[in-house]
Amino acid sequence: MSVYSSDVEAANALKVQFETLKKTIAKVIVGQEQVVDQLLISILCNGHSLLVGVPGLAKTLLIKTVADVMDLSFKRIQFTPDLMPGDIVGAEILDESRNFRFVKGPIFANIVLADEINRTPPKTQAALLEAMQEKNVTAGGTIYKLPAPFFVLATQNPIEQEGTYPLPEAQLDRFMFMIRLDYPSFREEVDIVKNTTGAYTADLHKVMDAANIQEFQALVRRVPVADNVLEYAVALSQKTRPGNDTAPEITQKYIAYGAGPRASQYLVMAAKCHALLKGKYSPDIEDVKAMAEAVLRHRVVRNYRAEAEGLSQESLIRQLL
Repeated sequence: MSVYSSDVEAANALKVQFETLKKTIAKVIVGQEQVVDQLLISILCNGHSLLVGVPGLAKTLLIKTVADVMDLSFKRIQFTPDLMPGDIVGAEILDESRNFRFVKGPIFANIVLADEINRTPPKTQAALLEAMQEKNVTAGGTIYKLPAPFFVLATQNPIEQEGTYPLPEAQLDRFMFMIRLDYPSFREEVDIVKNTTGAYTADLHKVMDAANIQEFQALVRRVPVADNVLEYAVALSQKTRPGNDTAPEITQKYIAYGAGPRASQYLVMAAKCHALLKGKYSPDIEDVKAMAEAVLRHRVVRNYRAEAEGLSQESLIRQLL
């Protein structure tokens, strides 16, 4: 039962709570405004996110802070080369009365931080697939439901770094957004050092809870979308596919594989949420464009020519836009 009398009232409440969330998170996380926006949008769309950046950019701290202010249960899994699937999902053990009992793994939480997900071999990375897609896990032939809402927020060091296993495309496609973190500016870094080397501790208060989040997720789904916006999102995804009739020359020249239909779905969902947070009750093409890089950058696979010429996924997406 909704606490709001109409969707318009709920949309206005979401905008207010979103701003409060950002202000509360900013007590701990300096700068990174676009990163925080994208992370919160993915949660409000019931999607998973992959945060990519070099070590030391507060990726883990950001996710822990989001879990705190949203009053969600939080578990952290440190991915290492020797991590096994059972270490994530859980395992059946023989208890004192000689009966098998399932002991739940760390995946049973609202927010699961998969820290340095590309440090573990593909077999263990694949253990997350069912959980991310189906929101449940299977052990010993029994299906166990994961708590709702459920999000995997993974961090990843750039692939060029030593000792990493690139995530397979099937796994990457499960993530709604790939969010890139950059180094802070000089002023931001001064503030970070000042806050973290003194006696300052941020006073964080809860802004949302699980019931709130699920209500807002349902609201995002109910947002109407005009046909031209829907068609723009689908056309944009199709433009990334070499061999497609609508693909421009840049796609044929530089892209090996393009985005699948899941990208179109995520573009529309993200645009709906982005519109609500900007005070609009229906998305327009600008909302799709604002979300395009985060949705498409891990779904567009460059060919050797693009890599040789130093073209990034982002630059190709910007040209397609």
